[in-house]
Amino acid sequence: MGEVASLNRAGEDTLWAVVASVGRTHRVAEVFANRMAALADRAWREQQVFAYAAFLRSARRPVPCYSVTPIRRSDLPRKWQPLPALGFLHGKFA
Repeated sequence: MGEVASLNRAGEDTLWAVVASVGRTHRVAEVFANRMAALADRAWREQQVFAYAAFLRSARRPVPCYSVTPIRRSDLPRKWQPLPALGFLHGKFA
């Protein structure tokens, strides 16, 4: 009973963000508690963009790039909402 239990809370505030980038604009598209889920979401979003690649080229619209990065909960914008995978087609990227 004389032992002190150490609680590792350093990682509790860390999430994994899928970040969409178009040019110099970066936006957190979605956040996940673990990296594997974030990587799966990034792959799904890239697949959706690939499916519309011909349309994007013909419309001369930039194609978003997706990456996965750690993020703290406190770094999310106050009114942050998830970005739909094809939201950039409807002008919802900005």
